[in-house]
Amino acid sequence: MNEAAAWAILLGGVGAIIGSFLAALVIRWPAGRSVSRGRSRCDHCDAPVRARDLVPVLSYAVLRGRCRECGAAIDPRHPAIELASLAVGVVAGLVAPGWSGVAGAVFGWLLIALAMLDLAVFWLPDRLTGTLAIIGLAGGGAGLDPPMADRLIGGVAGFGLLWATARAYRLVRHRDGLGGGDPKLLGAIGLWLGWRTLPAVLLVGCLIGLGFVLLQRLRGRTMARDAAMPLGTLLAIAAYPAWVFMISMAS
Repeated sequence: MNEAAAWAILLGGVGAIIGSFLAALVIRWPAGRSVSRGRSRCDHCDAPVRARDLVPVLSYAVLRGRCRECGAAIDPRHPAIELASLAVGVVAGLVAPGWSGVAGAVFGWLLIALAMLDLAVFWLPDRLTGTLAIIGLAGGGAGLDPPMADRLIGGVAGFGLLWATARAYRLVRHRDGLGGGDPKLLGAIGLWLGWRTLPAVLLVGCLIGLGFVLLQRLRGRTMARDAAMPLGTLLAIAAYPAWVFMISMAS
């Protein structure tokens, strides 16, 4: 087994476990429920979940997506987030075996949590964006690509661009057009990717949003001009492939 395959297996396995925690965080945190205290419990009947039913992805498949105790449907975000986290770990291990891959996996896992929270409740918690930013700075300090100077410029540019856009929209339309967490998220992404990659992240994120709107129209569903879109989700979806491309080109 070569080094890349070994790292992919390791980070994929860790990702599946972390994905289980992230799924609980995404589902419980907005509802004000504790994620870190006590045993895992069914979201419907509150029965403790047995250890054999906590195996990421596999337990959901064996239980056919239902609680063993009450038979209620398990939130499908559990396996979705676990699979996404597993995939992030595998890709990071393949493209960057070693500590750079570990950093990239952490980047992807945090983006998954932020993307799902913004999609569910239009919320980008400062704790998560702050954590993303701090680890991005730490990666630069540890000598990981891109260089620290590029990261700092990216952080300032990412935050400043969306903050200025939000202010301008507010002045012209007299209402908010962007959430307060969006500039912070793009700033944190800039601290990971550097300033050179930010235009691509913005472009791909916007194209994904336009693609979603087009798909809705093709389905016969209309969207109002002022309908809210989870920009943070779009940016997070675009940012991880941007990291993969950046690292692949550098190696």
